Amino acid sequence: MARSQSVTRRTLHYYWLATRKHMGFFLTLVLATIGFHALLSYGNPYVMSLIVDRVSAGAVAAEDLVSVFGPYVLALIAINLVGQACSKLQDYALWKLEIAVSYDLATVCFDALCHQSMSFHSNRFGGTLVSQTTKFMNAYNQLLEALMFPFMPVVISIVMTCAILIPRVPLYVAILMVLLVAYALISYYMYKRILHLNAEAAGAQNQLSGELSDSVANILAVKTYGREEYERGLFDRYNREVVARDSKRMHSSLMRGIVTAAITVVIMSVVTVFIAGGNAWFGISAGTLVMMFTYTNTVTNQFNFINTGLQRLNRALGDASGMTAVLDEPRLVDDVPNAQPLVVTEGAIDFEGIDFFYEDGGVRTQVFDQFELHIKPGERVGLVGVSGAGKTTLTKLLLRLSDIQEGRILVDGQNVACTTQQSLRRQIAYVPQESLLFHRSVAENIAYGRPDATIEEIREAARRANALEFIEKLPQGFDTVTGERGVKLSGGQRQRIAIARAILADCPILVLDEATSALDSESEAAVQDALETLMAGRTAIVVAHRLSTVASLDRIVVLDHGRIVEDGPHDQLIAANGQYANLWNRQTGAFLE
Repeated sequence: MARSQSVTRRTLHYYWLATRKHMGFFLTLVLATIGFHALLSYGNPYVMSLIVDRVSAGAVAAEDLVSVFGPYVLALIAINLVGQACSKLQDYALWKLEIAVSYDLATVCFDALCHQSMSFHSNRFGGTLVSQTTKFMNAYNQLLEALMFPFMPVVISIVMTCAILIPRVPLYVAILMVLLVAYALISYYMYKRILHLNAEAAGAQNQLSGELSDSVANILAVKTYGREEYERGLFDRYNREVVARDSKRMHSSLMRGIVTAAITVVIMSVVTVFIAGGNAWFGISAGTLVMMFTYTNTVTNQFNFINTGLQRLNRALGDASGMTAVLDEPRLVDDVPNAQPLVVTEGAIDFEGIDFFYEDGGVRTQVFDQFELHIKPGERVGLVGVSGAGKTTLTKLLLRLSDIQEGRILVDGQNVACTTQQSLRRQIAYVPQESLLFHRSVAENIAYGRPDATIEEIREAARRANALEFIEKLPQGFDTVTGERGVKLSGGQRQRIAIARAILADCPILVLDEATSALDSESEAAVQDALETLMAGRTAIVVAHRLSTVASLDRIVVLDHGRIVEDGPHDQLIAANGQYANLWNRQTGAFLE
C-alpha cells in the first residue's frame, strides 16, 4: 500500500508540472467553477428564501408587486446570467487546459521512451508501453474532471452552507458538519484501502494489452504453426485476470458506496427533523427552512457524487501508475552534464579496456573483459565468429545503445561517453541485421537519416543499393507506403531500402550488422559493389556470418566469447589455418568429399 501511495504522489507530481505551465487556464477554470456553483446552487435558493419570508410576512397589493418583488426578480436574473456565463467559461477553460496538458504529457512520455536504453525496451512489450502512455494522458483528464465536478462543488457547498446558515441556525450547521466530517473520514479510509486494487487492475489490463500486441505482431508465426488456440488460451488467461481484478475493485467500491449511503440517510433524517420542528422549537422562518433543506440536499448530493468521483479517481491513478513507473525509471544510457557534440574528422575508433556485462533475471552475463580493439581511420574491419561471440554487442556499445561498465570507447580521441548521443549516432550509418521500416513511403524511409534530401538524391541512393528497379515497379513507386515494419516488402527489399538509407546518410563511419544476410546471391553481389563504393574512404565495421561479405575487407577480427582470437586480412587468416579458416572451409564446402 505504501508503494501505491508513493506512485500516486509521483503521478500527481508529473500532472502538476504539466498543469502549472498553463496556470492561466487552471485558475480560470477554478474561479469559473466557484462562480457557477455558488451562484446557481446557492444564490437562487437564497433569493427564493427572501421571497418566501416576504410572502409569509403578509399579503402584497397588486400595485405594489413590482416595487416589492422587482429587486428579487432582477437579482435572480443577474444571478442566472452570471452563473450561466461562468458555466460556459468553465467548459472553455476545461477544454483548453485538457488539450494543452495532453500535448505536454504526450511529449513527456514520448521523450522518456525515446531516450531510454535498448535494454529497457528489450524487456517490455511495445504494445504495453503504448497502452500505458494513452492511459496516462487520459487519466489526467479524468482527474481534472473529478476535481472540478464532484470535489470542488463539495468544498463550495460546505463553505456556502456555513457562510449563509451559521448566522441563522448555528446548532444545525454544527451537527451537519460533524456528520459530513464523519462521512469524509470514512470515505478517505475506505479509499486508501482500495487504492492498490486500481493499480493491480491497471497492471492486469496492461498485461492483456501486451499479450494482444505480441500475438498480433507475430501473427505469421501464429498462423504458420497453427497456434491460434494456444494464443487464445494465453489471451483468455490474461483476460480472466482482468475480470478478476476488476470484480474485486467493483465489490470494494460497492461496499464503500453502501456505507456512505447510510451516512447520507442519517444526514437527511436530521434535516427532516429540523424542518418539521424548526419553527416551533427555534422560531426558524419559513424562508430559512427552505434554505436549510435546499442547501443540505445540495451538500448531500455532492457528497454522493464523491463516491463516483473517488471511483474515477482510483481508476485514473491506477491507469496512470504504469507510465509513472516508466517516467521514474532512471535512464540506463544518458548524456553526461555538459556533453559535447562529437566531431569526426578521420574516423579512428578505439576500444580500450572494455568491461561489459548485462543482467537478466538476476543472472549476470559477462560479455567483454578488458577488451581492446583499435581501428585506424578509413580502415574496413570485419567482425566474425560464432553466435554469441559479442559481434553485434560491440557495435551497440559503439553506438551507446548500451553503456560499458569499465574502459573507454574513443572516436578520433573523443570519449563517446562524454559526447551527446544524437551527435554520435549522426556520425555513424547503421544497418542492422533486421531492417525495420516505418509505416511511411519508400522515399521517407530512405531519407530518414537525411530528411532534406531531394528526390534525385533519394533515387541515386536507391540505385546504388540495387533497389531502384523494384521500387519503380511498386504501385506508387517511391510514394508507396511500406506497411508496418515494412511488411509489404520482402526481406531482401527491406534490407536494400536500409542500405540505401545508409548510403544517403553519407556518414564518416559505417556499421553493417549482417547487412546482406537477407539478400539472394545476385542481389548480394550487386549490393557488395555499392558497399565497396560506400566504404571507400570511410571507417567501416562489418558484422557478418556470411564470410564472403568480409573477405575483401582490410582486416578481419575473429571473436570468441568476447575475446579476439584472430586478427588480420583474409589471406593471412586462411594461411594460419585457425578458427577463421575453419569457418571459411565450412561455408565454401572445402570439407565436402
